[in-house]
Amino acid sequence: MAYDAIVKTFSLQSGSNGNSIYVEADGVHLLFDAGISGKVAERRMAAHGRDIRDVDALVISHEHTDHIRSAGIFHRKFGLPVYATRKTFRAGTVRGQLGMLSDVRHFRSGDTLSFGDVLVHSIPTAHDAIDGVAFVVECAGKRLGILTDLGHPFDGLQGILESLDAVYLECNYDPDMLADGEYPVHLKRRIRGPGGHLSNDESAALLGACGRRRPKWLAVAHLSGHNNHPKLAVGAQHNAVGRDYPVYYASREDCSKLLAV
Repeated sequence: MAYDAIVKTFSLQSGSNGNSIYVEADGVHLLFDAGISGKVAERRMAAHGRDIRDVDALVISHEHTDHIRSAGIFHRKFGLPVYATRKTFRAGTVRGQLGMLSDVRHFRSGDTLSFGDVLVHSIPTAHDAIDGVAFVVECAGKRLGILTDLGHPFDGLQGILESLDAVYLECNYDPDMLADGEYPVHLKRRIRGPGGHLSNDESAALLGACGRRRPKWLAVAHLSGHNNHPKLAVGAQHNAVGRDYPVYYASREDCSKLLAV
């Protein structure tokens, strides 16, 4: 299935412990975020027969460590140009996470990046980052969403989801696990607050509201290691739309299967 698709993708890793997602279309190879080590990224790319040095661009969503910490390593070790908003790049530099970079290409939140016939639409989010964005990758009429670190179900998010053919969608926490867990009160408030993360239930409500306009598949993404479990995240989506709907898991510990759009 995947090898005849217009867009192919897999998650190298997705979770509060580190994020990076690969997308290829029309001969263009893209990585979104660099929250895992260069060694791990290279190995997980190779597991799907891809060479990380063939990637045309590393696109950064925001400055939080689980998304940006290895951007400098990916750049220096593998020769990847780094795309980020000026505010995100500045915040990553101030935190000392990036080191020396010789090829940084800035875009503004809300801009569309062009890589040949592949478009990357950046979407401002409500997450508590300096200038965070999510992404929609578009090629030949096919649209893949990378929708994590969203903050809350902000205005326009439902319409974006309904426009997609496939999506990585944030399912960060199970409300009961978060409420009963050992996190301090201020951190629980931050996670479930307007600048935090989407819960399994919030993501499932968005999916259910799509009706017949829902994406052809969804991958639950950016799961918490303390406040969620893959079965709960996947189960919430199936409860919303039925067990026949394809729901995949973007793992916290390994690369996902190769998926087709």
